[in-house]
Amino acid sequence: MAIGKKIFYLLIFNFIIFGFSCTEKIENKNFVLTGADVLLTENLNLIENKNLGIITNHTAILKNGIHLVDTLSKLENIKIATLFSPEHGIRGNLPDGNLISDSTDTKTGIPIKSLYGNIHKPTKEYLKNIDLLIFDIQDVGARFYTYISTMYYAIQSASENNIPIIILDRPNPINGITVNGPMLDTNFSSFVGITNLPIQHGMTIGELANYFNQPEILKTEKPANLTIIKMKNWKREFYFDDCNLKWINPSPNIPNLETAVIYPGLCLIEGTNISEGRGTYSPFVLIGSPYINSNEVINEINKFDVTGLKFKDTTFTPVEIPNMSSNPKYKNEKCNGILIKTTDRNKLNPIEISIKLIYTFHKLYPEKFSFRESSIDRLWGSNNFRENILSGKTPNEIIELYQTKLNEFKKIRKKYLLY
Repeated sequence: MAIGKKIFYLLIFNFIIFGFSCTEKIENKNFVLTGADVLLTENLNLIENKNLGIITNHTAILKNGIHLVDTLSKLENIKIATLFSPEHGIRGNLPDGNLISDSTDTKTGIPIKSLYGNIHKPTKEYLKNIDLLIFDIQDVGARFYTYISTMYYAIQSASENNIPIIILDRPNPINGITVNGPMLDTNFSSFVGITNLPIQHGMTIGELANYFNQPEILKTEKPANLTIIKMKNWKREFYFDDCNLKWINPSPNIPNLETAVIYPGLCLIEGTNISEGRGTYSPFVLIGSPYINSNEVINEINKFDVTGLKFKDTTFTPVEIPNMSSNPKYKNEKCNGILIKTTDRNKLNPIEISIKLIYTFHKLYPEKFSFRESSIDRLWGSNNFRENILSGKTPNEIIELYQTKLNEFKKIRKKYLLY
């Protein structure tokens, strides 16, 4: 690209970013710029004249509302050779768990290789014409979100194939301070729990990459040649709505920030025969089943010290919702439900709430409640939770059991923080 033309593109891009709203001022410290925006405005030289492989999805939106790939594909000296798709697809319109096939991006014509099918890790064959990998996906802040597993495998493959990788950082939407929940036992590693993390890790996607990039964690001979493009103006205490960024559903069943905040705990309901609200437009904040009595459960759960939320009895009927839920629990059956409303997210402990809910379901309905054994063990990160509930341990006893390892991780984690 001629220098004049390159400058022209960057001037236009900067104008769109910083001039699109007279109400937003760059001196506003809450005006967060993602790593993708910083790449485009300050670090474009890192990716010029290279065959790029971009691991991304619909969440890779720039401050101007345009997708990173759509922007890069229009620039000279930038060549996107391949797109790599995580769960839900490049454009984010596939339900949870749907396997993805290789295809072509309809908007740009760029070939897409699936990393959510029979293959989760970029293979040597996939990378044979790639000079540089770029990862840009919005995470949700929970260990079992598969995007971070996709990133783990990308970094691992980058190390093994001697290909540099750039991570474009984005906010942890549920804040970068709260660290909570049991650590993963690596004997239970899976695509919903790739390595030794607590359920709520309190790290950005770039910080997770920094943590992953250790040979003992990657299981490689050496770390990857990793570059992290940091955000600007992000603070650890920020929730997503503090960032002046547009909310893009990171996956079909995380439709808003309130759901994301409670998801690290309520996702554990997936590992039981209680509906987690899939098949409704309120997943994870609406739970229930045909066999529970909503008020009975609410009265019992309120005997615990529960803060930051309130419960309301309701009913619902899970149904198939295109691009959101194809076969939810209790499909087309009326469920007695509990609607969970967050009242103070800074006092909310979603993991402890979920422990108390599951304990209560088992206590009140021991003949009807059951675990989905492999699912709950993968989500919790070991079989301890299931066995402790079935043996009659109280929520406080269960919570106490994971504190020592959690506190050890909190100390280790500090080394990898970027903000």
